[in-house]
Amino acid sequence: MKLATYKDGSRDGQLVVVSRDLSQAHYASNIANRLQQVLDDWNYLAPQLQDLSDTLNNGRARHAFPFDPEMCQAPLPRAYQWVDGSAYLNHVELVRKARGAEVPESFYSDPLMVQGGSDDLQGACAPIACANLDWGLDFEAELAVITGDIPQGCAADRALDGIRLLMLANDVTLRNLIPAELAKGFGFVQSKPATAFSPVAVTPDELGDAWAKGRVHLPLLSTWNGRKVGQCDAGPDMTFHFGQLIAHLAKTRNVRAGSIIGSGTVSNKGVTKGTGDKARTEWPNGYSCIAEKRAMEILLDGQPSTAFMQFGDTIRIEMKGADGQSIFGAIEQEVIRSDGSDS
Repeated sequence: MKLATYKDGSRDGQLVVVSRDLSQAHYASNIANRLQQVLDDWNYLAPQLQDLSDTLNNGRARHAFPFDPEMCQAPLPRAYQWVDGSAYLNHVELVRKARGAEVPESFYSDPLMVQGGSDDLQGACAPIACANLDWGLDFEAELAVITGDIPQGCAADRALDGIRLLMLANDVTLRNLIPAELAKGFGFVQSKPATAFSPVAVTPDELGDAWAKGRVHLPLLSTWNGRKVGQCDAGPDMTFHFGQLIAHLAKTRNVRAGSIIGSGTVSNKGVTKGTGDKARTEWPNGYSCIAEKRAMEILLDGQPSTAFMQFGDTIRIEMKGADGQSIFGAIEQEVIRSDGSDS
């Protein structure tokens, strides 16, 4: 089933069930008003929502209405926890290689993870408000999961059973603020503005065979200012699957229902053509963030030539199934100048 949260004037919005083709929706008010309610009582409420989903998809829902992504908040407008992993080590390798640094061996066995801000998660069509472009505004196209309760010390294979929903994310990053924050030795905070999520979150069964062993085996499309810049396959180069990311988070503490775990920037390995002095690496699937594109340029040309995002820029992030239909709906955002007011 597919679920969304509609704006209703409150912080947490109103839960709706969305049809598989994203054309119709139906309020879930008779079952639950908020997605967090469902996550807290999944075994009881999810089957009822599934029944409503089946009715909607069969064209028998009496009070269905056209689905409008513009009406969507994030599926969870505020969450108990939002953590982002870095499961695609090709991304880490590229960025580090561009600055002449090696990837520590431990990175290949122990996932990277950072705690994000979960109090103000953005809808798919919310603008990206930035006060200063000198901060290096970048998009990051990712996948994310929402969990049920995960016990402390849970093994990676069991952790997969705790995944309730999947969605897309634009984990916006201010690249030029990162070095100073990391130099303090305590992680980064200001470098990470509000993250935006796809209009709908979907249960794993909606992905069919594309969901396998904790990975989504489909391309993630990134379109920047109307030009497709990324078509990275989310499956093969994901070093750590979602079960491993969740298990890493749960190593020393319980993970509660409503926690969101991100995959990190989806990234694919390059292809080297030629030999010796004529060898050249290309990245046929493009990129899911500008920092990676700039790293490619440094490795090929010795310096970056692609600027970070500007006011008026747009970014669209979407994933389509084998049938060509959008699975999660699209994240479509425009960069605007922040005036410091509550948006």
